[in-house]
Amino acid sequence: MFYVLLTIVALASIAIYLLFILETVPGAKEERLGAPEPLPEDVGKWRVDSTSSEGKAAIERGLQREERLFVEEGQGLFAHDRVVHQVRYRNALNGEIEAVEPEHTVRRRRIRS
Repeated sequence: MFYVLLTIVALASIAIYLLFILETVPGAKEERLGAPEPLPEDVGKWRVDSTSSEGKAAIERGLQREERLFVEEGQGLFAHDRVVHQVRYRNALNGEIEAVEPEHTVRRRRIRS
């Protein structure tokens, strides 16, 4: 029974180390897990999509499909920045936004050097 308790204490200690040290010490996560891949240069800028199948279908309906990647900054001690893919449809004649698709979170891979 003593060894079971000792194993539980050891696992809890490892979990606390990973939770607090990797999140609060600057550079610890990048050193052990790698740095996140760099963001594209056009982050936050809307670009017209006329080449994909969705973009072509929108043109046929008289709409213009626009998409962008957007970085939402995390709030709080353990929060992370989140990269979000956003899509909207504008009326081709007057430029008003007709529809918006739900946001999708984009996972960034970690690059180990």
